[in-house]
Amino acid sequence: MNHSRQNDLQVDEVPWTILKLLSWTSDHFASFGIEHPRVDAEILLAHTLGLRRIDLYVQYDKPLLRQELARFRESIQRRVQREPVAYIIGEKEFWSLELKVTPAVLIPRPETECVVETALAVIAEDAGAGVRKILELGTGSGAVILALAAERPGDILCATDQSEEVLSIARENAERHGVLQRVSFFRGDWFAPIDRQADGFDLILSNPPYIRRNDIPDLQPEIFCFEPNTALDGGPSGIESLGHIITAAPPYLRPNGHLLLEIGHDQRTALERVIEKTGSYQEAVFIKDYSGQDRVLRIRKMS
Repeated sequence: MNHSRQNDLQVDEVPWTILKLLSWTSDHFASFGIEHPRVDAEILLAHTLGLRRIDLYVQYDKPLLRQELARFRESIQRRVQREPVAYIIGEKEFWSLELKVTPAVLIPRPETECVVETALAVIAEDAGAGVRKILELGTGSGAVILALAAERPGDILCATDQSEEVLSIARENAERHGVLQRVSFFRGDWFAPIDRQADGFDLILSNPPYIRRNDIPDLQPEIFCFEPNTALDGGPSGIESLGHIITAAPPYLRPNGHLLLEIGHDQRTALERVIEKTGSYQEAVFIKDYSGQDRVLRIRKMS
């Protein structure tokens, strides 16, 4: 790692134009082994200046004010410590929705959009069924349930999370996108806050922790050092939460209802054993993500 070049942004060195800053910051990030140095530089500078990324190139020769440089310098310092960009700017886009994120919640991933796509495909297969009851377990920032709220304005939507701090972020995101009155949030671990005697759900979804505990220290520092361990740790096997949900879900599903789970790419065989052991499901399907890896498990409760 070569840090022989100037290691810090000198605020007193003028003028720092937008284009000059982007070039310097991209090189600086690259010297620290950051994966997408130019993109990160653009996002952080656009956030600092209150601009869209495209506007950086429209106003490329604009010099920054001293206080703008100072704020941007702070963002640079946080990023080279490997803090994720989403936590630095406080938001992340998912399903075209800008969502507030903090270190209390997992940063929404593009591959999790596969869960939303699968849910919409399941609903479309039975287009005449009318209003659906949908439950998300461990909602985090609310990304999945809010994406469904945007696509399914007439459905009954519920979400759980064990943390009140996390639920406050999900509610804030729901309010931001005008759907707070349409999503019911409940505090509790997985199914704990849901009435088992009530009419079941047509669709239950979750992106639970599914990383093997011993593998977590080997993750990128952005994940290992900053994202919440409770949202990553799938236990010694990686499938403890997945197995619990698969086993516990049938009483909460209507006959022929679907359970959709985001999974690890190498967990298919272990999960097939769990599914078979319950004796409650039919039609187990493993759906691949954009990289060709198993990413979503789709199972249907027996009628």
